[in-house]
Amino acid sequence: MAITIQQVLDQLTAPAPALENTVDRLLTGDPGDSVTGIGITFMPTQQVIQHAADLGVNLLITHEGPYYSHHSQTDWLQGDSVYAQKQGLIEASGLAMFRLHDYIHKYEPDGITAGLVQALDWEDYIDRIHPASTILDLPDMTVAEIADHLKLKLNVPYVRVAGDMTMRCRRTGLLVGYRGGGANAIPLFAQENLDLIIAGEGPEWETPEYVRDSWQQGRSRALIMLGHAESEAPGMRALAKRLETWFPAVPVHFLEEQPLYQIV
Repeated sequence: MAITIQQVLDQLTAPAPALENTVDRLLTGDPGDSVTGIGITFMPTQQVIQHAADLGVNLLITHEGPYYSHHSQTDWLQGDSVYAQKQGLIEASGLAMFRLHDYIHKYEPDGITAGLVQALDWEDYIDRIHPASTILDLPDMTVAEIADHLKLKLNVPYVRVAGDMTMRCRRTGLLVGYRGGGANAIPLFAQENLDLIIAGEGPEWETPEYVRDSWQQGRSRALIMLGHAESEAPGMRALAKRLETWFPAVPVHFLEEQPLYQIV
């Protein structure tokens, strides 16, 4: 029996409560169409969209939107050649594209954070889970050793570190995506007695500068910034595994991009 796009979308949103205000929606395509293949990605880049089409995928599930804006506003892009070419590729491919951002963050636990913890082999070290962070009791390691572990497990060329690289850490807060801003991250140091925060990204003048002041005052605190995609792509990879079990008759592909930035 054929699986429709709507059936897949219903399954993706079922683990979370219904959301009234959300960016999650079917951006292109007909929900009544049958699914011939599912692609999962963090970011629907030009290359990812082309790869999905080449694989015969007709439903692409993406965490972030295709047009460089959280709320998918495109009026400011009218007349832009890059936008026009990408829009043309999406239309020519016939892909249905569903944005899955808010619902997966509302899974219990947060599906994106859980995927990162799993990728790092840190499930056994979870102390508690908050809506926007996971608190870990790690084996005693230096900041440098943790950074090396992150690079190895996530297959990334670099991470950014603020603080003493030789400092020993156990109590660690993990915050994915754009949750590394001061209002989210800074209070956790005192509330959870943290040595280290590992975050995706956030304003550079907030948490990083707080950490600088902390260690200049003689406090043992450090920060590792992974990058937005590097912190959230593992959660979408984990979602692909779930979809394989939910819809075993449908081909499922995780479509991964290379790191965006180059080190020079």
